[in-house]
Amino acid sequence: MASTSGTESTETPISSLSSKEAEKPQIEPLRLPTIEEIRGQDIWNNCAVRSVVSGVLGGGLGFFMGLFFGALDNPLTNPLVQEEMTAKQQFIYTAKQMGKRSISSAKTFALMGLIFSAAECVVEKARAKHDMTNTVVAGCATGGSLSAKGGPKAACVGCAGFATFSVLIEKFLDRHN
Repeated sequence: MASTSGTESTETPISSLSSKEAEKPQIEPLRLPTIEEIRGQDIWNNCAVRSVVSGVLGGGLGFFMGLFFGALDNPLTNPLVQEEMTAKQQFIYTAKQMGKRSISSAKTFALMGLIFSAAECVVEKARAKHDMTNTVVAGCATGGSLSAKGGPKAACVGCAGFATFSVLIEKFLDRHN
């Protein structure tokens, strides 16, 4: 009996084992990506694909923003114009204005998304870094190219403005640590 009591004292009770295991954080085993996940990542890492997707999504956002702001921007608030047009004519006129504004906004936002995404992707691949510099260069390229019709001064202001806006958005979203 003395030998059995000696082995009992060296063994830990079951209740203390379960409490120690409960204290340890559960470590998830590493899971290797599947072939489909690797292919999907390779497709998304292509700058052309990324740019086109950003352009399409930007166009969709611009379309809906144009509809919204086109509905708010109603030039028919002038009482003289309202008296000359019937309700049906006012509705048709407003719908046409909304359509024009939404198409214009869709084009602008699509171009903005395409240029920004392409510039950021190309700079990121060339530098092999994912940091704020890529955002600044892409913002400058986007702002400068969108405002280039106004001349070199407008292009410089657009470059600086869009680069600043891009950095503020990145800081707000906290993508780069």
